[in-house]
Amino acid sequence: MSTQPTTPSGTQATTPSGTQAVTHGAGFSEAARAFPLEFGLDTFGDRGADGQGRPLSHAQTIRDVMEQGVLADQVGVDVFSIGEHHTEDFPMPAGDVVLAAIAGQTSRIRLGSAVTVLSSDDPVRIFQRYSTLHALSGGRAEVVLGRGSSTESFPLFGYDLADYDVLFDEKARLFARIRAGGPVTWEGTTRAALTDQEIVPFTESGPLPAWIGVGGNPQSVLRAAKLDFPLLLAIIGGNPLRFKPFTQLYRAVRADTGRPQLPIGMHTPGHLADTDEEAFDQFAPLMQDAMRKMAPVRGFRVPGMDQFRHEVGPDGALYVGSPETVARKIAANLPKLDATRFNLKFAMPRMPQRDILHAIELYGTKVVPRVRELLAERADEEAAA
Repeated sequence: MSTQPTTPSGTQATTPSGTQAVTHGAGFSEAARAFPLEFGLDTFGDRGADGQGRPLSHAQTIRDVMEQGVLADQVGVDVFSIGEHHTEDFPMPAGDVVLAAIAGQTSRIRLGSAVTVLSSDDPVRIFQRYSTLHALSGGRAEVVLGRGSSTESFPLFGYDLADYDVLFDEKARLFARIRAGGPVTWEGTTRAALTDQEIVPFTESGPLPAWIGVGGNPQSVLRAAKLDFPLLLAIIGGNPLRFKPFTQLYRAVRADTGRPQLPIGMHTPGHLADTDEEAFDQFAPLMQDAMRKMAPVRGFRVPGMDQFRHEVGPDGALYVGSPETVARKIAANLPKLDATRFNLKFAMPRMPQRDILHAIELYGTKVVPRVRELLAERADEEAAA
């Protein structure tokens, strides 16, 4: 018999080291204050380049991601996550395998996906892979389930994009049922039915931690709220505050249906260097190149450098700059979105490993402590007011 959940979220109000780290300060709701402030790093397995700008092999890129995850643990980052992709620039179709390698060289950091494309995968196999990782890592695994904004996995595995919505809805419901524990009985249109089926391996304590990642679809917010998944917002462009109605909707649905509140997090691109200009110069041209490749498929206009300048400013979605600049932007936006987890999507295709590792070091050793300091200062000001 699999372990039954102790809470719907499966999350604990402590940091990975076990210390209490509940957030306080102006802007956070009472619901958010019950959860720890967490900082993560996300990668898509961006294909790197050598010192002459020549692309690395896919194999070297995968080995470099393992090095990045180990360093993230060493500098105190809470979570390291790998997103599923199947392209030449993002050769990361089996992130759980890489996470297992990282687990063998770390002891503290939590390891997860960012995201796993649930629609073109099987909920049973996803659960089995990540519950196996959970066992290997001593309970440090989690998974973020997404609809798939990058849809290359659909033709690869024989799924029709016309079924985009029903695939995710049915599979999210099945995953929620598996995660609840016990024999699973389920019937739908997207896979074979299950009757009193045990799904192994069982987790040792509580449910497998799992989130639903949401880009811009309010129905996905409702689904996450009603199926007892924490909410992770993917904010990749525009003013981050346009996602505030999503967090308000999520909190309201949880309250109106009598469910306990769960954490809300945000995932957003960025890069760190010693100065603002150095960070911009290392990041913006590479992101522009990546978007130029995606534009014919996604159907958007490639932004110019002026638009990138705006996006790294206070009203944009990119967290690019020196540690102080990025820390202040994070500290400003977390309370406004009532989010207690911040995941920085770092790296870009053709970015050298030395720049990536330096950014990870700055994030863990300077940005994370500074954000905590800024929020603590606001908490003191709030208490004194």
